[in-house]
Amino acid sequence: MNFSQRLLYPSARSTNFGHAAVATSEPLAASAGLEVLARGGNAVDAAIATAATLTVTEPCSNGLGSDAFALVADGKTVHGLNASGRSPAGWTPERYAGRDEMPRRGWDAVTIPGAISAWVALAERFGTMPLSELLAPAARHAREGYGVAPVIASAWQNQVDRFTADYGYADAFLPNGHPPQAGDLFKLPGAADALELIGKTNGEAFYRGAIAEEIVAQSQAEGGCHTMEDFAAHTADWVDPVTIDACGLTVHEIPPNGQGLAALIALGILERVDLGDDPDSVLAVHYQIEAVKLALSDAYAHFADREHMTEAPEAFLEPAYLDARAKLIDPERAGDPATGKPPEGGTVLLCTADANGMMVSFIQSNYEGFGSGCVTRGFNISMQNRGAGFTLNPASPNRVGPRKRPFHTIIPGMATRNGAPFMAFGVMGGPIQAQAHTQLVTRVGCFGQGPQTTLDAPRFRVLDGKRVAVEYHCPDATVDGLVALGHDIVREAPNVAFGFGGGQVIMRHGSLYAAGSDPRKDGHALVR
Repeated sequence: MNFSQRLLYPSARSTNFGHAAVATSEPLAASAGLEVLARGGNAVDAAIATAATLTVTEPCSNGLGSDAFALVADGKTVHGLNASGRSPAGWTPERYAGRDEMPRRGWDAVTIPGAISAWVALAERFGTMPLSELLAPAARHAREGYGVAPVIASAWQNQVDRFTADYGYADAFLPNGHPPQAGDLFKLPGAADALELIGKTNGEAFYRGAIAEEIVAQSQAEGGCHTMEDFAAHTADWVDPVTIDACGLTVHEIPPNGQGLAALIALGILERVDLGDDPDSVLAVHYQIEAVKLALSDAYAHFADREHMTEAPEAFLEPAYLDARAKLIDPERAGDPATGKPPEGGTVLLCTADANGMMVSFIQSNYEGFGSGCVTRGFNISMQNRGAGFTLNPASPNRVGPRKRPFHTIIPGMATRNGAPFMAFGVMGGPIQAQAHTQLVTRVGCFGQGPQTTLDAPRFRVLDGKRVAVEYHCPDATVDGLVALGHDIVREAPNVAFGFGGGQVIMRHGSLYAAGSDPRKDGHALVR
């Protein structure tokens, strides 16, 4: 593994090394996780503390009303947790009759939030510290206030025009009528009360107590159909990850309703071509773009709540199927499979690792920034809009229906080597996620790049048809070569709409960990 390529791409961050590590997109959240490790907590304890703090310090991407997924490598097995929420019982197709698409704002976009159930499930199975202790840093920051980080402030500003004051958003997140600027002190006292109540009741208040009651009452008063029964019926489910061997690693993803399987399809296709020895060569990037197109066409056509899919996830990873898909790639010409163009997303991603070898990849999301714009007026809980992930197409397995999980963009990532935990990773950011997982694993496994170099490197993002966005620092020769192959290239300036996401990587390196954090975000990779 090459850790010395510090200035290969414009970042100048270094890979950090330690016996334990936390990497995420906001400094106070990373510090909360590291404090837990310093007090003797394990990687799961640290992940919960980090995730809880992110709901307060990066509210434009996630909150107490988010969904979540996790992968936990305990040294012997990789465990998957699906804590995405299901739709209310009242979400029949008839409720949405006459619409052209699923709503993205208001209560008819809000599925039952699952993030709190993820914290509880992780703590009960793997944690060593009381949930109330793990949530204490988040509650403190919410009550006492914190300085808003620069990238977060920019994302906050970009989302203001998407919401009205009708559902409580402005009261909670626009102090004095304006979004906070970088360095402004921001408080969220209602969320502090909620976090303390969640810790005290081990999450029961959120699904069967006072918090659920407030959410349900506000939903019903503002036109939604959420009930206490919908909240009480929610479960977070432990699942077996789907896996593929690629680039010398075994890569693990959560099975659908998430899009992680798409990354595995793309990696499986890439195992069948020659990428060469330069990660930024025209041919290497071309092959990755074409593999991603094929994988996303499968995802948007077939992926849904596992209970409603017509094909088993493993069928997409059969060698014969991947052979056939790989043969569709023309090394001399850009292809045009139907992929669609999903919206941008708002998500947080964190990785943790402890001195005993446990590693965690955890992702938590409102979907689109602040989500639905619905914010409870007492507990200041912003509700996700994951219901927008459903379709109204009667022929789709992902058609909206009662007590059903929608297609999800958010995915944690884990890689093992020779059966042992090797790398916790992920890249937040809506449709970039499966694409970025593919690029990240390829750079690490096939080209030997270290965590920080891999995160600093330019990314591409498939849009629709032959249109592909590339970052500003993608080499000119690569861009010119892709254009010559027929790709319609859009070069984007730094962090335009945050469309290239933000990644985190913690990798095993001998008896230590090597950790990196995405320069596109405010965060850090902290080690001890």
